[in-house]
Amino acid sequence: MDIELIKELYLKNKEESLFHRYITNDHVSPLLQKRKGGIDVNTIGKSVFGEPIYGFKIGNGNKRILMWSQMHGNESTTTKALFDLINTFLDSTSDVDYILSSCTIYIIPILNPDGARAYTRINANEIDLNRDAQNLTQPESRVLRKVFEDFNPHFCYNLHGQRTIFSAGKTSNSATVSFLAPAQDEICTITPNRKVAMEVISVMNKSLQKVIPQQIGVYDDAFNINCVGDTFQSKNVPTILFEAGHSKDDYARDKTRELIYLSYLVSLDYISRNSINGLHYKDYFDIPENDKCFLDVIIRNAKVEGDNVDIGIQFQENLVDNRVTFLPRVEKIENLNELYGHLEIEASGCEVLAHDGKTLKIGYENVCVILNNEKILLLSK
Repeated sequence: MDIELIKELYLKNKEESLFHRYITNDHVSPLLQKRKGGIDVNTIGKSVFGEPIYGFKIGNGNKRILMWSQMHGNESTTTKALFDLINTFLDSTSDVDYILSSCTIYIIPILNPDGARAYTRINANEIDLNRDAQNLTQPESRVLRKVFEDFNPHFCYNLHGQRTIFSAGKTSNSATVSFLAPAQDEICTITPNRKVAMEVISVMNKSLQKVIPQQIGVYDDAFNINCVGDTFQSKNVPTILFEAGHSKDDYARDKTRELIYLSYLVSLDYISRNSINGLHYKDYFDIPENDKCFLDVIIRNAKVEGDNVDIGIQFQENLVDNRVTFLPRVEKIENLNELYGHLEIEASGCEVLAHDGKTLKIGYENVCVILNNEKILLLSK
């Protein structure tokens, strides 16, 4: 699918009411109500705290694709891109009807509404739903499993977000988008359905490389049957993990949102037009494995208590008045030659102090430090 066309479709169909990082049922419920004429929305279950979990189908084709987002409540980029995709499908001028004629897509926009509201990875019972695929102790886990069994998908899209620490390989390239074709056994056998997932990922990677070259990664495929992707893969359903990562100065994940939208359309276009047998899976192995080579800020060549060191700072995400804010926290005071900062500040051997003039310590939290008697903001945007 042509990249420029996808960019045009994105600009035309971007859901402007969804923005930044905090996305809950309060944001998506009105959108689903407005679109009831085009999609059949149902409450398919309730969360621990009784919030509705919504699901709906779009399309009427024979190829069935199950997509779920915000299994981790604080990973909302893929949800925003889902509504951009829905808008595209409901726009009669988008010329993507062939996808819906070939495919039936089942979407759960927020699987973990309690976690979304609290802006946490876990659900209200403090359980990581992505480690509950076997025991099914949580109502949200049981909802997803029932949809999986009833819908009987040919493909699963497991939609997530990742931290700013990840790099595409051991490089200075941020892993802005990452994928995985999860393992389905302990020895990570390259099974026929994994090959199908790998082939689809390879197609997405090829398109993304034209937009963000060398910024796509894959995760380690170590097997964990308690993870949803590994469980569904073990049931011989090609399953793809999507991870929305960091792009420079994009802490709202708006640039990444467009790239996830691109990945959705490219992959759905490919599935709709082809009988995928996994023969073209080998390009998957050209994608570098994710590493953890980044901090949000590194102050290079600083002096702290007389020592020449680097200062590594990571942003803590906090929910304040229904908005996600970022608070810089000093994580490392040492030589950081093997790490990169999304923002790098050169201290040139000068002393760096806390905002109150005191010695900088690990655990220090503030939006600024003092360098050369000037306050330096640590937030790049």
